[in-house]
Amino acid sequence: MNGNGEGNLEVLAGAAWDVIVVGAGPAGSMAAHELARLGVTVLLVEKARFPRYKVCGCCLNGRALSVLAAAGLGSLVEEHGGVPLDSFELAAGGRKARMRLPGGAALSREVFDAALADAAVAEGARFISECRATLKEGTHAGWTVALQQGELSVEVSARIVLAADGLGQRLLRAVDAFESQAAESAHIGAGVMVDDGAAAYGAGVIYMAAGAAGYVGLVRVEGMRLNIAAALDPAVVRERGGPGPAAAAIVEESGLDAPDGLAGANWRGTPGMMRRVSRVSAHRFFVLGDAAGYVEPCTGEGMAWALSAAREVVPIVFAALENFDRSTEMAWERRYRELTGRAQWRCRTIAAGLRRPRLVKAATVALGRVPALAYPVIGRLNLGVAIEKEMHL
Repeated sequence: MNGNGEGNLEVLAGAAWDVIVVGAGPAGSMAAHELARLGVTVLLVEKARFPRYKVCGCCLNGRALSVLAAAGLGSLVEEHGGVPLDSFELAAGGRKARMRLPGGAALSREVFDAALADAAVAEGARFISECRATLKEGTHAGWTVALQQGELSVEVSARIVLAADGLGQRLLRAVDAFESQAAESAHIGAGVMVDDGAAAYGAGVIYMAAGAAGYVGLVRVEGMRLNIAAALDPAVVRERGGPGPAAAAIVEESGLDAPDGLAGANWRGTPGMMRRVSRVSAHRFFVLGDAAGYVEPCTGEGMAWALSAAREVVPIVFAALENFDRSTEMAWERRYRELTGRAQWRCRTIAAGLRRPRLVKAATVALGRVPALAYPVIGRLNLGVAIEKEMHL
């Protein structure tokens, strides 16, 4: 990991940036990459030390790969050992159904996020990790942002701030205009990476075990490690004594083989995943990625939304740097809803269906007999998007 500024917070004191991006996940790093390509001065801030594990299914679907290609990063996944995906297997109530995927790849978030941040640095962005950003004051011209790294704290300024700091939405709490609400039925996310050499889970397949308490996805990533990500009923997690036992029970209930040590593995969790925000923009402030709201995904949709939003916000930010007004602010509200509205509705519908065990079992039986029945849904979720390789502003 390049870092380009790790441990050098003091040299940033008083610096003025065109854009500060908070959060170096896929949305934040892609936005920093694209803005830096246009000559915008960009500071990318991340609270964690890279590389770092992230609770995620690690799947990049056809839509996500097409966005990377449009940004000139089409070889990034392959160069870093991404595993091509060609199938999706659903298991429920002892029944299994395997369906074809129209492209995709699996790459751990440790590797993918670090590679994307490095790509932003290569284009001229400045990156600093293990650093917390806090909004201090908004003015007509921009924001004052406090950066803290250990005991050291400095203030910098930005004409525009992009909040891409994930489900925690820490930055949004400082802006009065935003309200964030998790759905009452929201599952929590949980994940773990294991070195499982068993042949039960082959490379190139997304396995999903569905049960009454949620669902668990398993996929091979680089180095043949097995990444496991789950959406779990919080009440069942409490009852079972943690996400590991809850996930192991779902896998066994579905008819798949539980990897050795699954229940006792070192799982990490997230807040409730079904989350909406009242708006995604304010004065010289734009929200993207998981911070802009989240719906439980199935085959890599979350990564696709994050990467797509990052590229789509760039021309709006670029215009806002020249002349920010209310119409610029609202432009992102409209564009973000256009970009994610239908896709998130589909995933919300699927997530609701996965909470009904009898329906899932019946669907698994039907899909086991006629796998092509799933293609209209999977095909739409994975469909590549037509994006110009160069942005003309």
